[in-house]
Amino acid sequence: MAERVLVIGSGGREHALAWKLAQSPHVQQVLVAPGNAGTANSGKISNSAVSVNNHSILAQYCKDHNVGLVVVGPEVPLAAGIVDDLTAAGVTCFGPSAKAAQLEASKSFSKSFMDRHNIPTARWSSFTDPQDACKYIQDAEFPALVVKASGLAAGKGVVVARDKDEARKAVLDIMKDKAFGSAGETVVVEEQLEGEEVSCLCFSDGITVSPMPPAQDHKRLLDGDQGPNTGGMGAYCPTPQVSEEVLQEIKRSVLQKTVDGMREEGTPYVGVLYAGVMLTKQGPKVLEFNCRFGDPECQVLMPLLKSDLYEVLKNTLQADLSSSPVQWLENSAAVTVVMASGGYPASYKKGLEITGVSEMGIQVFHAGTALKEGGGVITSGGRVLTVTAVRPTLESALCSANEGVAVISFPDAVYRRDIGHHAITYLTRTRGLTYKDSGVDIAAGNRLVDVIKPLAKATSRPGCNAELGGFAGLFDLKAAGFTDPILVSGTDGVGTKLKITQACGIHSTLGQDLVAMCVNDVLAQGAEPLFFLDYFSCGCLDVRVASSVIGGIADACQMAGCALLGGETAEMPGVYGPSDYDLAGFCVGAVERGAVLPRLKDIMEGDLLIGVASSGLHSNGFSLVRKILERSGLQYSSPAPFGQPGQNIGEVLLTPTKIYSRLLQPILRSGAVKAYAHITGGGLLENIPRILPPELAVDLDASRWRIPAVFSWLQREGSLSEEEMSRTFNCGLGAVLVVSKQDAQRVLRLLQAREEAWIVGSLAHKQPAHFYTKNLITVMQKKSHSVLQNGALHGEHSTRKRTRVAVLISGTGTNLQALMEQVKKPSSSAEIVMVISNRPGVMGLKKASMAGIQTRVVDHKLYGSRAEFDGTIDKVLEEFGVELVCLAGFMRILTGPFVRKWSGECYRLEKLVFSATLLVLCANLQKGFVNFTHECNVSLNPQEEVDAGAIVVQEAVPILVTDTEDSLSERIREAEHRAFPAALELVGSGAVKLRDDGRIVWNQSVQG
Repeated sequence: MAERVLVIGSGGREHALAWKLAQSPHVQQVLVAPGNAGTANSGKISNSAVSVNNHSILAQYCKDHNVGLVVVGPEVPLAAGIVDDLTAAGVTCFGPSAKAAQLEASKSFSKSFMDRHNIPTARWSSFTDPQDACKYIQDAEFPALVVKASGLAAGKGVVVARDKDEARKAVLDIMKDKAFGSAGETVVVEEQLEGEEVSCLCFSDGITVSPMPPAQDHKRLLDGDQGPNTGGMGAYCPTPQVSEEVLQEIKRSVLQKTVDGMREEGTPYVGVLYAGVMLTKQGPKVLEFNCRFGDPECQVLMPLLKSDLYEVLKNTLQADLSSSPVQWLENSAAVTVVMASGGYPASYKKGLEITGVSEMGIQVFHAGTALKEGGGVITSGGRVLTVTAVRPTLESALCSANEGVAVISFPDAVYRRDIGHHAITYLTRTRGLTYKDSGVDIAAGNRLVDVIKPLAKATSRPGCNAELGGFAGLFDLKAAGFTDPILVSGTDGVGTKLKITQACGIHSTLGQDLVAMCVNDVLAQGAEPLFFLDYFSCGCLDVRVASSVIGGIADACQMAGCALLGGETAEMPGVYGPSDYDLAGFCVGAVERGAVLPRLKDIMEGDLLIGVASSGLHSNGFSLVRKILERSGLQYSSPAPFGQPGQNIGEVLLTPTKIYSRLLQPILRSGAVKAYAHITGGGLLENIPRILPPELAVDLDASRWRIPAVFSWLQREGSLSEEEMSRTFNCGLGAVLVVSKQDAQRVLRLLQAREEAWIVGSLAHKQPAHFYTKNLITVMQKKSHSVLQNGALHGEHSTRKRTRVAVLISGTGTNLQALMEQVKKPSSSAEIVMVISNRPGVMGLKKASMAGIQTRVVDHKLYGSRAEFDGTIDKVLEEFGVELVCLAGFMRILTGPFVRKWSGECYRLEKLVFSATLLVLCANLQKGFVNFTHECNVSLNPQEEVDAGAIVVQEAVPILVTDTEDSLSERIREAEHRAFPAALELVGSGAVKLRDDGRIVWNQSVQG
């Protein structure tokens, strides 16, 4: 059963621990006490006001709230015996006992312990009299220049002096002037060691040690290791200075010896052991021990941890580390940069507003932050934020972290820009150059190919199998069903929409833009898109970003019905910035010789124009959009004065381009369409004339179609003329068809069954031929004046409360994709707020995450009963305020109580299970039984038995004599993708409801 975990602390370390624990399917909720703004109501994570100083109250709180595990972040509670007290009260707590924590709490104890167990360390002595300490500094035969407060001093109680005078002054400051309070009643004076300092942490179960990758902290406040000592201004991991041989030596001579010594002295060490180590010419020597995760080391270690942290902590507590190795990401580096308050580590202001915090492909861990009354985040400590990036190389991780810091702002912020400079210098000096040193990472390219191979394979279609890896791709036109084809090609990019994508850190939708721009062009010739090739160029290959983009391309190819046959990834340092990339796409289609568009000879005066709705800007005009945004003073993160409530500007602008191939191909094949214009670069003004005879011109009436609010806002903010709007933007029409008057209504009905479409104008003789758009500015200005206070517009369907939907899946989520496309439409009555899978790692979860939808895994294998499993799902649904549940390929039978609770708010898609059954049908067809159909049903309120419930939508799929298993499967899938979204709208809008007797009732007023 999933557990509730309590993390003790309020810093960036605790945010990182909570963030990692929340990823575990074993964890139901992570409470953080007292926490910070970053841990307040963030998915599974929330703050708790329980007192952590009164251990009796804390123990009772854990029992009352069913807390199964307490994880202690900072050192002070450990030294105060929090683990001892909670354990005695029957509460499981991760961390060393108070006696074991003396390794950190008392420098004097720690140094004596190392001497007793022959653990290499600097020469030293401890003192309670400042005069004795000063005499030791003066008379020592070695540079006794390191002065430490023996007690806990929040990581700041160490002075590394430049000379003996400064060391003696440090003794007096600590012991007489009480610079670190009672922590300085005893001081330790040490030999100053020379070498590279690294942080070597491990998990210890009292017997076995499991080392973590070595990290390096940066204590000084300013670049170049200048300025005063701090609690840490940044860290990176792993450290190339620590070879595998050296790491094994540290494990043997330091970490294992320490754990063995503590056990021999009757104090088993269970928890995290942190050794600060100096790599001297004589070998590794210990500078100090800490008894917990370091801060900021934790913020680079957690993102690199591949294992489930909850499982690792449990195995540590159960002395099971030897049989459960801890796994870490390979070929990855992490860098974290601390943003501190001006004046830190001395006095500083609090309550300063923080802006610009967003993920942007990086992770921001909060430390000294608090929520501002009325919304927003303010500073409340010295170290405020830690900005962490994980990339294939240390250089690219540092670059990405610094870019993240650059967009975050609060007054007088202090941060370093050179985190990891020791490692970068080491790498440059110690080995010969490789291709990777020039900025080209072949291994990263190979990893990317491994990631995208299955994505491309999923786009296979008749004519090709979409196998990547060859020098070129093959396509069999005959196998695709063509007899006398003409090949049609198209190529395009996505323009400066890229800049917005990169600024917002949203990369998954760009693939659809690229595919749409090329496929929609090929359609203009009447061609069926057959295969697609992409070109991805970058300055530094980030596999995570590239796979997100190309994953979007693969998904879009499936939407378009074409195969992702191949592509090129070009890493070109110096041509592009480290985090910049560019895209180009190439689509090849085919059309039978007699069906090529446009049919110029058939187009005549009086023909009508049918416009098909765009999703918004699509992928054109973004240079002008960015200029208008700059003039308006708004940011991509600002609430959008257009689009849906709750969206920010970046999200609306990145709405992906619509792909029209599935919609238009059957209509184009019917012969009713004389020409089709893709409204791309050049807008309405330049694209429609491209498909017309020179003697004809266009009369459009903008009052006949719905113009999305974003265009009205751009026109007003940019004071754009009608001509500028018409020649730059699609103004709400992504495609325009030319049809005869007699075919217009039939074509319109076919389009409107699946998409918004209108008769928007006609063709007429004009001399000289020119283009008219009536009412364009008038309509836009009317919409501009009707802006609501929340940024939504009348007529945009955004004043309607959308039904909150959760989708339950078990696998690829093909129907989930159709649902996600449906809810993107402005007219939709639903929004998907959660996708739950009973299986981890399935493709449907990835699709949902790429679309920005929250996901949860509730693994049925982890629950002892169906009721317990359903109860967990029910809690997640309630947590997210879900109103409607969709079962899309969810392969679990729900219990009666769950079904009854969600009665009328739960529906599923019934579909044919292909295998022997379908093969028998096909065999019967060949014997002459040709009238079979398969029904695709969507039912409301499924019962405990499979495929039961009142049917809301039913669509018949005819079985043809020529059908194969593949062709019939494809048509049934297409029917499912129509039926399921239709049912979602009917139930979500209230057009269909369930009566107490299990029958459905139709609300005609809502339907209308």
